[in-house]
Amino acid sequence: MIRYIRLADALSAWSGKTFGWLIILMTFGMSYEVLVRYFFNSPTPWALDISFMMYGTIFMMGGAYTLSRGGHVRGDFIYRTWQPKNQAKVDMALYFLFFFPGMLALVFAGWKYAARSWSYAEVSVNSPAGVPIYQFKTVIVVAGILMMIQGIAQVCRCIHCIRTNTWLPAEEDVEETEQLLLKQAAEAQQK
Repeated sequence: MIRYIRLADALSAWSGKTFGWLIILMTFGMSYEVLVRYFFNSPTPWALDISFMMYGTIFMMGGAYTLSRGGHVRGDFIYRTWQPKNQAKVDMALYFLFFFPGMLALVFAGWKYAARSWSYAEVSVNSPAGVPIYQFKTVIVVAGILMMIQGIAQVCRCIHCIRTNTWLPAEEDVEETEQLLLKQAAEAQQK
């Protein structure tokens, strides 16, 4: 079970970090658009569609990574006062009641949309460039599958917590600036 959790976390981290590099391409694309639009009065017909697709891809493909690191928003003003075992029981119930049905719906609906889009090589109707969007609709399916894989890992974390009353810590490869500053301040006070 622990090995599956680590494997799912590694897969989620790889996909999230890999697709995160799209932000650089999106930045260059939008910078180019601003340059040619405002300095040369020659806007591109493709920039808006491409930026939407890249941002959507970053958002979708980062979901499993965010889930693996415990980064999704939760209303835990009561939850955090509970014993870890009780937290895990509630989390596991919510995964089965809401998360997995939602992700299954995402995968099946996304599959339908992507298959239809690939069948006629769909292009965007929002720009005169006719930017292809069928590959973007495939991202919906891939992101849903990655979320399901990570969701199973999260359920395994819940089972581990129910047995041991301690949460298996998520990998930490990024840290909020505020948390980093608090750690540095605490270390400075200890010296």
